Amino acid sequence: MSGPVKRRYDSSRRQEQARENRRRILSAAHELFVTRGYGRTTIADVAAEAGVAPETVYSAFKNKPALLHRAWDVAVGGDDQDVPLLERPQVRALFAEPDLRTRLTAFAVFNTATMRRTARLHLAVRGAAASDRAAAAMLAEIDRQRLAAMTEHAAAAAATGQLAVAEDECGDVLWSTTDGTLWHQLVERRGWSDERYSAWLGRLWVSSLLG
Repeated sequence: MSGPVKRRYDSSRRQEQARENRRRILSAAHELFVTRGYGRTTIADVAAEAGVAPETVYSAFKNKPALLHRAWDVAVGGDDQDVPLLERPQVRALFAEPDLRTRLTAFAVFNTATMRRTARLHLAVRGAAASDRAAAAMLAEIDRQRLAAMTEHAAAAAATGQLAVAEDECGDVLWSTTDGTLWHQLVERRGWSDERYSAWLGRLWVSSLLG
């Protein structure tokens, strides 16, 4: 006589719950890092804000620096997919645009949306970098990644033959205007809309880089 049939364990619900916990933890961490400061935010604070146990945070992200790194990646990409920014469809579409004036204008719109997600967190990391080693390392990584990305944008712009400046100057202009400082000053402090800011940034790039 055969024994009772064992039900196959379905882990899909558990996996979805784990993904939801990660999303809530990342959202809570981003908000607390921005409003309270990275240095003053603890794993317990993040857990309480996300409605999970501290052990859940540690299990998902190991430690606070790893949590900061992942929160930044999600803010940059706009979602939790592990797809590098330069490989995302919107960015590839920018590179595919043959008219550089149109490309820079569209890039200004794209960058403004990115600043909406990242500028406050970037400022929080910058503020903590002087006294926190992990924040300083994260800030250096952010700047390195952005410089690499703007260097690639500049190379692609030069390849069109439409630049009025040297390729390295183009990269420096893009790099210096995409760290969130301008967005924060004009949108957050002076009350500009994102639409006004992106239109201005596009004109700035076109006039500076195309002549």
